[in-house]
Amino acid sequence: MSAEVINGRELSTALKEEMKVEVEKLKEFGLTPHLTVVLVGDNPASKSYIKGKEKAAAETGISSSLIELPASTTESALLQLIQELNDDTTVHGILVQLPLPDQIREEKVIEAIHPDKDVDGFHPINIGKMMTGEDTFLPCTPYGIITMLKSKNIKIEGKHAVVIGRSNIVGKPVGQLLLNENATVTYCHSRTKNLQELAANADILIAAIGKAHAITAEYIKDGAVVIDVGINRLENGSLTGDVDFESAKEKASYITPVPRGVGPMTITMLLKNTIKAAKGLSKIEG
Repeated sequence: MSAEVINGRELSTALKEEMKVEVEKLKEFGLTPHLTVVLVGDNPASKSYIKGKEKAAAETGISSSLIELPASTTESALLQLIQELNDDTTVHGILVQLPLPDQIREEKVIEAIHPDKDVDGFHPINIGKMMTGEDTFLPCTPYGIITMLKSKNIKIEGKHAVVIGRSNIVGKPVGQLLLNENATVTYCHSRTKNLQELAANADILIAAIGKAHAITAEYIKDGAVVIDVGINRLENGSLTGDVDFESAKEKASYITPVPRGVGPMTITMLLKNTIKAAKGLSKIEG
């Protein structure tokens, strides 16, 4: 067996074409979805990620702007800026790039963004709605993972999904989204006993631990669907995932690569959330 690769870059391109058409229609109503990104400090990885967001937004016709603040910015100053963006009717989506400098509490910043403009899907109100299955902004990476599974008509209902990793950004929410799709979900983490045994019983395995090639073929059941969320940079500068792709693909039925897997989908779902926010704030249905 050699697994079918779920190419996130190709799916992302197709989805952006669909969004481009949708944005063009919104512009006929005089509405251009606008995303404002706030960057505090000069983290190189954050800057690179933001460039990708700006490029993708331009490709779909979404307007975007970047506000850059010095690393010395105080928490109160950032919260004041967020309030101004909340009040600005031309801004539909607000994203404060993480991580933030030590003097700024991330939870305070996330809570300050109005839930209707929270296109990252991290606000406690939106997380609560996700937990109860209500319509809301979904966290972008988990949203992208579910979209990838559905793009291949992979059955989720009734399947055993194992999530390795329990971060608030990926692990916890992707498990909840799988549960919302009627999967049976097991969460694993650094203190889990018998991790390999649990993983090897998964119909759908989500690896999100941030450790290169930690998940080898022994962790994978024959025919399992393997989603690799890890992005790890090796000494030679190349990117790789949490899964040992070469051995895993011989046992899995479907697998995502790194790069060109989950990564491109994260930005794409951010744009999808931005369009949703623009329509919601402007009371446009459909």
